[in-house]
Amino acid sequence: MKLATSAQMRELDAYAIHTLGIPSDQLMTRAAGHVARAAMGFTGSNKTAAVFCGSGNNGGDGIAAAASLKRHGHRVRVFLTGSRKKMTPDALEMERRFMKIGGTVEEFSSSDETVGAYLAECGVIIDAMFGIGLHSELRENARLAVSLINAANVPVVAADIPSGIEADTGARLGDAVRADVTVTFTLPKPGHFIGAGAFCTGTLEITDIGIPAQLSDALQTDTHAVFPPEVFLPHRKRDSHKGDYGRLLLLCGSTGYTGAASLAAQAAVRGGAGLVHLGVPAAIYEITAVKNMEAMPFPLPCDERGRLTEAALPRILDKLAGCNACLVGPGLGRSPALTGLVTALVRRSEIPMILDADGINAVGGNIDILDEAACPLILTPHEGEFRRLGGNTAEAGRLAAARSFATGHGCTLVLKGPGTLSALPGGTVYVNTTGNPGMAKGGSGDVLAGLLAAFLGQGLPPERAAYTAVFVHGMAGDLCARRFGEYGMTPSDMIAALPEVLMKIVR
Repeated sequence: MKLATSAQMRELDAYAIHTLGIPSDQLMTRAAGHVARAAMGFTGSNKTAAVFCGSGNNGGDGIAAAASLKRHGHRVRVFLTGSRKKMTPDALEMERRFMKIGGTVEEFSSSDETVGAYLAECGVIIDAMFGIGLHSELRENARLAVSLINAANVPVVAADIPSGIEADTGARLGDAVRADVTVTFTLPKPGHFIGAGAFCTGTLEITDIGIPAQLSDALQTDTHAVFPPEVFLPHRKRDSHKGDYGRLLLLCGSTGYTGAASLAAQAAVRGGAGLVHLGVPAAIYEITAVKNMEAMPFPLPCDERGRLTEAALPRILDKLAGCNACLVGPGLGRSPALTGLVTALVRRSEIPMILDADGINAVGGNIDILDEAACPLILTPHEGEFRRLGGNTAEAGRLAAARSFATGHGCTLVLKGPGTLSALPGGTVYVNTTGNPGMAKGGSGDVLAGLLAAFLGQGLPPERAAYTAVFVHGMAGDLCARRFGEYGMTPSDMIAALPEVLMKIVR
């Protein structure tokens, strides 16, 4: 699903109003109607509401929504947190219509102690202070309003995006409203799914306010949210054999980290891979062989601490020649020899390669090696690993940092975390919409890496393999959270859930 930036939405609105001649107050009235309907879904018998409005058109949406609530028998107080002198013409028109039916727009005062008491009595609060136009930190008056809204313990409906969230990055600008429902207009925005915005948006409702569909259909955007219709795997052909579904080489594990190798291999098998070769240090070969029935472990030269050495390179290259995809990293550990081994593989592999965990750490001190790769690369770092690669999410934000890294190094970057990002070499970024905090456990990343290898080996292009694996991984996690709870679920549970999840996306 396309995600539109604030600038793109302004352009769409302007084209609809000034070129197509759609009255701006008509668009605002339709937007307000959707917000009001969402609010009335909470009020029930308590037909008392509060609406917080800014001076801009988002405030106009709020005032118009207040008028709709009033017409439906609600007691409504509207608080203006911005400057009355700066109200837009459309916001002033909505105030005029509201006053015509007996409403009043009050100027919000930080010294008015009655506001908090009123909010506690409400059935719903509407947040229409800023919308998608906010790009700087909240000022004192707005910040206090946000604090009162969040403290009221009352359902909150946000118009377009929760106030305090930057639409393009999802960053929290000082503070932000925590909405139960966000009603957005025409297209969703990156800030609904990324950063703090993902946690403040609540349930997202995407509504039509009358901007022609052909305009949004024609919009070119480089950011997408991943939803079920876009994630699918093909039916298997009746006359196929195991060689048709990928020969994988997984290089994983070290002494003390046999679980990482087994989780990755089992996820690859459950992900549909035809053949899974699992190369492990000789020191852990026997225990790995016992743990893996469907994968095919084989021993490789290692040092006294059970870590692969550069002496393993000839055997690995021989295996690579007969494989379709390679995963390097889960549980490998760190050493100068491993750095040399991984560096050599990046330079010499001709098949798509995934660098995960210690595979990423091996190139962190020599990031330029990525530019020398002879094969498509997918890197799957969490935030800490990404920083070691030179990524700077604190300064640029996750979305911009992931995109910059992927385009700068010509690789696919899967930046893990809430709302995992799959950034492609061409600059497109896919934002994941599945997953939960129960997945924040050691081993979950190994499962993702093995699943990604399975999809890559079965012929999915790297970009599609990346966002598909991330989505399926999160979907399996969500299924486990429903069955076992977020505390009790394990990465092994997620592997066991994969068949049920995959059956839902085969078509």
